[in-house]
Amino acid sequence: MNATDTTSLLSAAHWAAVLRIGLGLWWIESFRHKNLTAWIKRQAGINWAADIAAKHRWGAVRVGFDAIVKPHPKAMTWIVLVSELSLGIGLTLGFLTPVAAFASIALNLLYFGLMIHDWAEQGQNLMMVLAAAVVLGTHGGQTWSIDHLIGIF
Repeated sequence: MNATDTTSLLSAAHWAAVLRIGLGLWWIESFRHKNLTAWIKRQAGINWAADIAAKHRWGAVRVGFDAIVKPHPKAMTWIVLVSELSLGIGLTLGFLTPVAAFASIALNLLYFGLMIHDWAEQGQNLMMVLAAAVVLGTHGGQTWSIDHLIGIF
């Protein structure tokens, strides 16, 4: 299928843009639904993740979390919040789309590894990985995007 092929109402390139925008909005919602006061003042999200990591069946997750995340709860809180919001904005607006899609895959795989026991979380993370892979594979930033407007990617 070529980017100009029409599948129903839209071309394949437009459907790829719809998927990219939807994935971006999903990331924005992931950021928006957080209790930011609890996340920022008490590092509630990092503390929640620390509890999960401490009981994790994979020792590498425990060791990695304890070495990288646990010593820096404030910084990691901001890294998570800024990452989710940046991915959401980048994908929704189609800015640096391949970078945002790749980072979306990486962050979701990290979340997936941490939440391996929670089937509900796994489903969300795997669907977001799939959507980002399709956006990458179909060059989803070439339509309705800042990337297209400024001629990058």
